[in-house]
Amino acid sequence: MPVAEVEPVAEVEAEPVAEVEPVAEVEAEPEPVVEAAPVAEPEPALVAEPESEPEPALVAEPEVAAAAGGEALFDLPAPAPVPVEAAPVVVEMSDTELRGAVEAILLIVDEPATEVTLAQVLDQPVDRIRGVLEDVARQYTELGLGFDLRRVAGGWRLYTRAEFAPYVEKFVLDGQQIRLTQAALETLAVVAYKQPVTRSRISAIRGVNCDGVVRTLVTRGLIEETGSEPESGAFLYRTTSLFLEKLGLDSVDQLPPLAPFLPDDIDEIADAQR
Repeated sequence: MPVAEVEPVAEVEAEPVAEVEPVAEVEAEPEPVVEAAPVAEPEPALVAEPESEPEPALVAEPEVAAAAGGEALFDLPAPAPVPVEAAPVVVEMSDTELRGAVEAILLIVDEPATEVTLAQVLDQPVDRIRGVLEDVARQYTELGLGFDLRRVAGGWRLYTRAEFAPYVEKFVLDGQQIRLTQAALETLAVVAYKQPVTRSRISAIRGVNCDGVVRTLVTRGLIEETGSEPESGAFLYRTTSLFLEKLGLDSVDQLPPLAPFLPDDIDEIADAQR
C-alpha cells in the first residue's frame, strides 16, 4: 500500500517571554533595640530565728498540788532566805576626832585646803568643817602658839606667827635669802593696787620702763596675764593666788590702805612731775 505522506508540522513560534523587572529592594527599617529589663537581685533569704527554748515547766509545790486535788510527786525543800546586805552605817565623828583629823591634814598640805575638799575627804558636812576650822583658828590665837591657822586664797593653811618670823628665817635661810629688788616690789605694789593694769600704765606710774621687772614677776608666779585692754589691745596683769598665799591674805581687799603711807605733799610732787 502506498504510504501516505505526512505533512510537516508547522513550527509554532514561541512568544517572547516578557522580561521581569527586577524587584526594588526595600530597605528594612531597623528594629528598635529593646533593652532588657534589669534583673532584680534575689532578696536574701530570711534566716529563721532559732526557736526559743521552752520555758521550764513550773513544778507545783506540794501544797499547791494538794489543793488542786493531786498528789505531790516529791517534797521540795523550802527556799533558803536571800541574805539582805545591811546599809553601811555612817559612824559619826566626835568633835575631838574631827578636829584631830583636820589638823593632821593641814600639817601636810602644800597649798591652802578648801572647806569643800576637807568635807569630801572626811565625809562631813561643809558647815561642820567650817565651824571646826574657825574654832581652831580662834583657839590658836588665844593660846598664843607659835603658829596660827589662817584663811588665805580661798582655803585654810597653818602659818608661823609673825612675831617669830626672824627666828624662822634664821633657821631656814641661815643668812642666805633671795629678796625682790626695790623695782620689783614697787612694780608688784602697783599691780596689786591698780589691777588689772597694763605695762605702759605701770611704767607711767613708776616713771621708768618696767618690762623686764614684769617678766620677772610673771616668772616667779606673783602676777599673771588676765586678758587685754579693749582700746589698745595691751595685756592686762593681776596678782595671783601665790601672791595672796605669800602675804597671808584671803583677797586683795585685805591689802592695807595706801593713804597712811603717802607723803603729805603728794599734790605738790605730782605737779612737779608734770
